Amino acid sequence: MATIDALTPERILEATEEVLRRHGPAKATVVDVARALGVSHGSVYRHFRTKTALREAVTQRWLDRTSMALSGVVAGSEPPGTRLRRWLAELFAAKRRKVGDDPELFATYMVLVGESSAVVNRHRADLTGQLARIIHEGLERGEFAPAGASPEVLARAVFDATGRFHDPAYAREWAEPGIDAEFTALVDLVLRGLAAP
Repeated sequence: MATIDALTPERILEATEEVLRRHGPAKATVVDVARALGVSHGSVYRHFRTKTALREAVTQRWLDRTSMALSGVVAGSEPPGTRLRRWLAELFAAKRRKVGDDPELFATYMVLVGESSAVVNRHRADLTGQLARIIHEGLERGEFAPAGASPEVLARAVFDATGRFHDPAYAREWAEPGIDAEFTALVDLVLRGLAAP
């Protein structure tokens, strides 16, 4: 039996992920998570006040993995156009991995994401903020032309334009033949649209 002192939010989130993978979001309970950890459900509630808070934390953790991986691209030293291309490619690759590596957990997270609009909105804001930093630097360096819009507006436009390659609603298309060529064509178009004359 695990002691309460050894019980951390991270351990609870790991166990919750495993319980969700096994039972799915409709059947997974806090009691199941506590049982997997060898503690009482009250111990889980000491860290997460409600089942909703626990599910939102799991969703946030899942989405943060993508954000953290992409933040390294933003901080890179490559020219902004190269970083923008790489950032979009890594986002697409990360989303594809989530679908392909663990389809059951991906399906579970799609349910949780649907329940956690505030978490999803923060994730989108983080991602478009990362794009805005790259675009801002491209504007400052003269690599991108100021199109009369702020970096934030341009970032949102790029994010929306590339949605087919990161929005889970399109996940079924990500394994289709030719999808990589279509992705490259769209990114080329986006970069030409941003390029300084």
